[in-house]
Amino acid sequence: MGTTGRRPGAYVCGIDAAMDVIGGKWKVLILWALNERPCRFGELRRELPGITEKVLASHLREMEADGLVHREAYDEVPPRVEYSLTPRGVSLNEALEPLGAWGRANVLGGSPAAGQMREDHDVPLVSGAA
Repeated sequence: MGTTGRRPGAYVCGIDAAMDVIGGKWKVLILWALNERPCRFGELRRELPGITEKVLASHLREMEADGLVHREAYDEVPPRVEYSLTPRGVSLNEALEPLGAWGRANVLGGSPAAGQMREDHDVPLVSGAA
């Protein structure tokens, strides 16, 4: 699949286009969970506490339409459906790895901790700031 069908031609830059695909709180977490292994719907729901069934189903449909997620329905009784990442979804996860590293280092308590600056940082001081 080449491009998403949401806003063709309306993107300002590549980041704008990427954020349209992964926008919202849950899509990157779905990508993270599926990077570990293929999952059934209920497994994904347990991996992501707080997500509703409606939002998960909607996001999975959108991510499938965007070519990030593959939905495999097995002809069994009871029916079984598994979700996994496509090569495009894997490549997006790889692109998000540096962002995750930044979050670990700057927000989750890495060095320096969030909100703390050391003297050796090259950050200009704002005049008049206390």
